[in-house]
Amino acid sequence: MSDTMQNPQPSAHSAYSASGEETPRRRFLRRAAIATIIAGIATGLGVKALAQGGGPWGGQRAGFMGAPLDPTTLDEHLDRMLKHLYLEIDATDAQRLQLAPIVKSAARDLLPVRAKIHEARRQAVELLSQQSVDRNALEALRADQLQLLEQASKRFTQALADVADILTPEQRKELAERIGRWHGRRG
Repeated sequence: MSDTMQNPQPSAHSAYSASGEETPRRRFLRRAAIATIIAGIATGLGVKALAQGGGPWGGQRAGFMGAPLDPTTLDEHLDRMLKHLYLEIDATDAQRLQLAPIVKSAARDLLPVRAKIHEARRQAVELLSQQSVDRNALEALRADQLQLLEQASKRFTQALADVADILTPEQRKELAERIGRWHGRRG
């Protein structure tokens, strides 16, 4: 090898210190990400239900943006997803009674976002198919979508916090480990 090859040294922006330990910022970000994932899995199951299947619990592979959903189908899918969640975390009867309304309410509140995203996609394709691109219209559509996603994010975060309040630290830890296995280690 060449004499110019050297071991890389951590930079000022490195996630690890010179001794190889995580920096406080990296540790905070990792913990925040894990906490969000743990608390979000139950509510995430509700959003996942919007996909009408896929993932580890089977069903159609329509995806989040797939075929239209009706309330009956949504409730059936949510019930199935919640049963799996309850088994995964060994939920008590009291927790089951508390979790179901949170997840179902969040999923119902977020369901209209799906239709609005469909419509925005249609509008974007229409705008981009014109003879000349209307940049102002595209920007307005982008701004509207950001506002919509901000509202959905707030609702989702509220549900995450509500779910986290119900689960024990041990249940959140178990869920985090399972999520890590489902999605692999991403650092």
